[in-house]
Amino acid sequence: MFVVQIYLPLELPDGAGVPARVFERTKAELTDRFGGVTSFLQSPAEGAWKPSGGEPIHDRIAIFEVMVADVDTAWWRHYREALEAELHQQRILVRLFQVTVL
Repeated sequence: MFVVQIYLPLELPDGAGVPARVFERTKAELTDRFGGVTSFLQSPAEGAWKPSGGEPIHDRIAIFEVMVADVDTAWWRHYREALEAELHQQRILVRLFQVTVL
């Protein structure tokens, strides 16, 4: 079993908030495709990253998790790229973990 995590920004590059409909649509798409999703939206996490030679950038993020038996990396790559284009992001982090369900 695997867990896929998607880290979505709460703000667009211009500082405007990401519309709630994006999060609702993401939850619906992932639930329809994988049968369920866990979203962490109420207490946003904070992330920081430092581009090469630049100043640290701080983000507030929401995290979506999906459990899957098999991983279609091409589908996840396409999904990530579509989110990056829609939200005007250089990169959206999508992580994959192998897990044991107890």
